[in-house]
Amino acid sequence: MPSRNRGVATLVVILVVAVAMALLIAGFLYFRPPAASPARARAATGGPLSEEQKAYVPLLEFTDAHMSAAENFLRDTVTYLDASVTNKGARLVRRLDVELEFVDTLNQVVLRETAHPVTERTAPLRPGESRTMQVRFEHLPIDWNQAPPRMKPIFIGF
Repeated sequence: MPSRNRGVATLVVILVVAVAMALLIAGFLYFRPPAASPARARAATGGPLSEEQKAYVPLLEFTDAHMSAAENFLRDTVTYLDASVTNKGARLVRRLDVELEFVDTLNQVVLRETAHPVTERTAPLRPGESRTMQVRFEHLPIDWNQAPPRMKPIFIGF
């Protein structure tokens, strides 16, 4: 009989583990983030702008771009880009992703980064409104020409 009790106990343990695993998988599937919309997926992959977005690009103006540097608490130098973006169009911009291209003295791209001055977590950029943006860089290429990067919208969400 002892072997039968041991078999039942093993079966109970296997069932408990199986139920726990099923609950974990169900919880993961239930609480995972929703699938990206086609526009969001296009922005994440750097896909092309839609015709509507392309038409709005000239209405977004980047000004007052300048670079600065500071030392952090670990005594590493951190470089900052400060700039302003102005919505000169008539539409509310709810999301804006901007590609930053740093170049060398020969005007060749040495670093490409993406900044997000307007996100779902910030207030939308209203028509006629300007907003400052600051982007921090821990490491920039040695051959960077020390000038502010070229800024180009790669996604505009209305």
